[in-house]
Amino acid sequence: MSERGALLFARYAYPPNELGYCGPADSGALLRPEEPAGIERHARRFEGAWCYLELLAERAGIDDPLDERIVEAYWIGNELLDLTTPDALLDRLRDRFAGQQGGTWREASDRALAHHSFQVFDVYPWAALLRTPATPTALSVLDRCRIRTGVVRSVSGGSATVESRPLRWTGTHLAPGAPVQESVRWSAGGRSLLPGLAPGDVVALHWDWVCDILTAPQAARVESTEVRQLTALGLARLP
Repeated sequence: MSERGALLFARYAYPPNELGYCGPADSGALLRPEEPAGIERHARRFEGAWCYLELLAERAGIDDPLDERIVEAYWIGNELLDLTTPDALLDRLRDRFAGQQGGTWREASDRALAHHSFQVFDVYPWAALLRTPATPTALSVLDRCRIRTGVVRSVSGGSATVESRPLRWTGTHLAPGAPVQESVRWSAGGRSLLPGLAPGDVVALHWDWVCDILTAPQAARVESTEVRQLTALGLARLP
């Protein structure tokens, strides 16, 4: 098992796990980088994410679903995504989510991608609710659940002020809104999965948590993959 891959998975999976949205109880298991085997046991119980990691690993010929390259492909995106076909992913999802209601993934043979953005915008039901009276809730969940990029403006203890562009709903499409600053966490109870954080860092955000410090190519991949998914779904327009 890759300890670096396990740590990378924990960085992105901790915030929704802590909130009780996905994964098993005891989210604190993800805040123990010194116990990678415990992180692996915890990760295997993420019904959604583990399904994607397994498929990506199989297609890449990699034995470990927590290999760092596999984990990066799912949360951020990389060339390994091109090894998995939409049909292969949908076959896996039909087996894993047979009884799950909502979402548009069953009709997604032209856009299914083994990436977190597909899970957020196609598998979860929220995107389909944007045109209903539930719009404020749907928009908020989609914005927070996706992996979004931002720039650190200041750091204070285990919190940071980060500037990012939230999603806005035009009535027909999702688009980046004006930049806003928000307070987010990068440490919980004195425990962090990052070695440090500094103003100017480009970061990945998931819910109210800083997951990672991104390189410029990684940030561009996060943003372009989201645009690709939303455009294929008919919820965005290419500039």
